[in-house]
Amino acid sequence: MIQTSDYIANWENSPLAEPGLTPWAMTTNAARIIQSMIPHLDDAYRVTNTIAIHESATVEDEATLKDAIIIGPNAFVSSRSYLRGGVFLEDGCAVGPFCEVKSSFMHKGSKLAHLGFLGDSILGENVNLEAGIVVANHRNEWADKEITLHQMGKEIPTGVTKFGSLIGDNCKVGANSVLAPGTLLKPDSVIPRLTSVDQQAKQLIPAML
Repeated sequence: MIQTSDYIANWENSPLAEPGLTPWAMTTNAARIIQSMIPHLDDAYRVTNTIAIHESATVEDEATLKDAIIIGPNAFVSSRSYLRGGVFLEDGCAVGPFCEVKSSFMHKGSKLAHLGFLGDSILGENVNLEAGIVVANHRNEWADKEITLHQMGKEIPTGVTKFGSLIGDNCKVGANSVLAPGTLLKPDSVIPRLTSVDQQAKQLIPAML
């Protein structure tokens, strides 16, 4: 069984630990989970419908925020970014220009540089995703699209067709890399630039004739 605390050292102290859900259940239910957290935030947050922004956070003009979102202290959301489907940004997180973040949770100090996509994922603390990163969340190329995780030689079925990555504390992912759905990165992992990471080896769908 996946233990999120093996990837995020401060997990037990996170407000997200309380539901006791698997990572893929959390991302599947991201909007509902985040919406349930909003009434318990302190008065330093400005709340509009289902969007809560800390008074010390910066959200630039022309950023698009949809569904339930919490943007924490000193977080930064750039112009031209797109957050949807339930997004949680903890203290000091940053989302750069022309990025899309969908149904994801970013812990303290984690950053997604410009021109990136982060889908249905959980990031630990101080994760740095360089420019052009794609954290994919769907097996469009396979007939059987269920995401299966691989950990220590064991297969872990998720029962879902959309899940991105669980990325541990202090991981660094180089520019223009792709993390395939179901990727698990232990803390302090370093992924070189232009790398494709796919831990779920499987034959591709045959080409149409």
